[in-house]
Amino acid sequence: MVRLDKIVTKAGDGGKTRLATGEPVSKASARVEAYGAVDEANSAIGVARLHTTSDPVLDPILDRLQNDLFDLGADLATPDSPDLKFEPLRIQSSQTDRLETEVDALNEKLSPLTSFILPGGSPAAAHLHLARAIARRAERAIVALADVEAISPEAVKFANRLSDLLFVAARYANDQGRADLLWKPGANR
Repeated sequence: MVRLDKIVTKAGDGGKTRLATGEPVSKASARVEAYGAVDEANSAIGVARLHTTSDPVLDPILDRLQNDLFDLGADLATPDSPDLKFEPLRIQSSQTDRLETEVDALNEKLSPLTSFILPGGSPAAAHLHLARAIARRAERAIVALADVEAISPEAVKFANRLSDLLFVAARYANDQGRADLLWKPGANR
């Protein structure tokens, strides 16, 4: 499906890139911003996975999620057009449904929340909280794109569930919520 023989092409030296359709756009376009933010979230998950490789529950979820984030990036990089000469890769409701199922399954194992959670704790949890924050930014970029161009509605839903999954995954990585760092409102006044 994808073959990259040459990495340095110099084609982007003028500030343009090409979408999956071949259409040239500014590297600062809303579409490129959206799929770039998804790529950042995916990279942050990759760093978190350095600390989850021995977790038989969490690591397979994150592995699937990273692959799905490439699907999301491909979806966002392919504007809808009646002239497409290929079937575009789009996020499917089954992918969003799986995120919901995984959120529920992880959340069942967590201690109940008694306060807001500070990002941190174990190395895995700290990195997952960072990935969650980046995923929230990606979601905002996707919504901003949807405000100016037509995109797959399922892409927006998937992005919304993404931060939910990363939040519960971070709590799960903190000894199933028992080692969460809790916010103490006004504690340092």
